[in-house]
Amino acid sequence: MTQYEPGDYIKAVFADDRTGESEWMWVKVERVDEKARLVFGTLDSEPLVNPDLHLGMKLAVSYDNVREHMKEGAFNQ
Repeated sequence: MTQYEPGDYIKAVFADDRTGESEWMWVKVERVDEKARLVFGTLDSEPLVNPDLHLGMKLAVSYDNVREHMKEGAFNQ
């Protein structure tokens, strides 16, 4: 069984390499590659500091950048 499952949400840190600023945003999990330690999903937050990201964007996130995890049913409560 994987740590993260489709429908779950992860909060990950995203850094802007140009400014050095970072922000935490929610990603809805679509699939996981346990061997590569990657979560694939859709950005579910509106970025404030990184102009290269946008709401609804498809992303791959390293497990190393995950800071929080919520099951699908707990996220909207």
